[in-house]
Amino acid sequence: MPSSSRAAQPRTSPPADVAAAESVIASSQVLLTQFEQPVETAIAGLTLARRHGVTTILNPAPAVQVDDAIYAFCDYVTPNETEAATLTGLKVETEAEALAAAKALVRRGARNALITLGEKGALLYGAAGTHRVPAFKVPRVVETTGAGDAFNGGFAVALAEGQSPLDALRFGCATAPIS
Repeated sequence: MPSSSRAAQPRTSPPADVAAAESVIASSQVLLTQFEQPVETAIAGLTLARRHGVTTILNPAPAVQVDDAIYAFCDYVTPNETEAATLTGLKVETEAEALAAAKALVRRGARNALITLGEKGALLYGAAGTHRVPAFKVPRVVETTGAGDAFNGGFAVALAEGQSPLDALRFGCATAPIS
């Protein structure tokens, strides 16, 4: 018998945690998920959100190979250049290559692909049209860690507020350098 006075707590599977949050997801405007958690959990969230008509965003970070079926649940998939290359197998170093990768993600089922391009801004392609927004310049870059998360958060907030995809893209591009 263990000497600890704490009883072992049963673990709930992450997809079950998503199911337990159904009422919160159903009442949301946007669901943003990523791959810092198990892919199955991301899929559960995307599926549930789609069932309730919630706008879905998948930030595939860190990039891992996934079944293309996941893209059917994505209104927006938002990889950076490196993640887009991993997901599509295409080189993504120029704007033309970013557009090719975005088109590949839309062909796989995403409604829109939004490739973040670091200091070059971001490119959106899909049902929302084709748009490129330059990055906002800052006087001094201290640290870039978290800029992609900030971009995605800003983009999601703007969509939740009812802004157009292009305006949400601009807002995300403005949010990233502030981080």
